[in-house]
Amino acid sequence: MANQNHIDQIAERVERLLVRYAELQRTNVLLSNQVEALTHERDTLKSRLNAARARVDALLDRLPDTSTTAVQKDPS
Repeated sequence: MANQNHIDQIAERVERLLVRYAELQRTNVLLSNQVEALTHERDTLKSRLNAARARVDALLDRLPDTSTTAVQKDPS
């Protein structure tokens, strides 16, 4: 009888481990999906940042050079 009780305890523990394993698998899938979504969002934001940086650089290139403008306006 003690042997059967020990087997029942082991079986119960195995069942709990299987439930926990299934929970961890579901959590892993959710976390993997979240990582994928965040990676996509990061890549999108990086792309937008690069586009904005290019637009700012283009605007800066269109500005007159202040050092040459200041020299031209200085009467002395």
